[in-house]
Amino acid sequence: MRKLKPFGVFVGSMVLIGSMLACNFPLMVSQPETGETNLTLTALYALDESATATALLTATATLQPTMTTTMTFTPTETPTPTPTNTEIPPTATETPTSTATPDAAPSRPSTQVVANYISSAPYIDGEWEDWDTTAYPMKNVVYGAGNWNGSDDLEGSYKIAWDYTYLYVAVKVIDDVYKQGANGYDLYKGDSIEILLDTNLYDDFYYNVLSPDDYQLGISGGKPDVHGEREAYLWFPTSLAGTKTKVKIGSVQSDGLYRVEAAIPWTVFGVNPYFGLHMGFAISVSDNDDASQNVQQTMISNVSNRHLTQPMTWGELILGQ
Repeated sequence: MRKLKPFGVFVGSMVLIGSMLACNFPLMVSQPETGETNLTLTALYALDESATATALLTATATLQPTMTTTMTFTPTETPTPTPTNTEIPPTATETPTSTATPDAAPSRPSTQVVANYISSAPYIDGEWEDWDTTAYPMKNVVYGAGNWNGSDDLEGSYKIAWDYTYLYVAVKVIDDVYKQGANGYDLYKGDSIEILLDTNLYDDFYYNVLSPDDYQLGISGGKPDVHGEREAYLWFPTSLAGTKTKVKIGSVQSDGLYRVEAAIPWTVFGVNPYFGLHMGFAISVSDNDDASQNVQQTMISNVSNRHLTQPMTWGELILGQ
């Protein structure tokens, strides 16, 4: 028998081993002829692809710098509705309170006065012959009726005019005794004139209490007589109280009467005048016939039921042409 050579035995062994290994190597497996997919192989391939992708992503992440992202949230704004302005601007530190209503409130006096506009200012000397305006009566006793002894004791009349700088007032007073020994706050305790002016008539038409737009101004024709020191003093509003030196005053006296003229700057009343302006108004005269003391004995007014602290009892002033 012929013996195989060692080299031939080696080659044959290698062929046999290669055939056995070929049975488990994935790339050498034939697909079934039926067309069915080998799920085991699909899973293996998927596993390999996933592992490959993971490896690539890991490598990329290692090469790329780490980025930190900060997210900023912008809040959504809710539109704010435009408010309705119900706020009533205040006229001063105090707003009067009224319990009256237009239907229930008493009507204001019908006493209505027109101040004529004048283009040429009168000469303030106490005489009113140069006034081409209406003379209004002042006969209503509103204080101290028990001390009043008739028209010879106290009665009056007045004229009123205006321009854009001054309110002009001229007063003729029938008075059998002229007595003025007071000044400043006590000015009303002697023979003197008082002007009440509501500068904001419509806004507080039904307010029957004093408010900061109401003014009380006193005018003295002279102390101790019409040749002496003349003075204008403001009592109300109290925040503005004091002697008003810019008021021009002229006065004269004759038997049984005296006359006073005054040019009052509108700035005293805080008013910007214009044609047709309506204001609350009363003009009055205080009288003292007691030579021994300063005291207000009587007062007459152009308004029949004038009360100082009740503006609804005042009349009305209109700035005319």
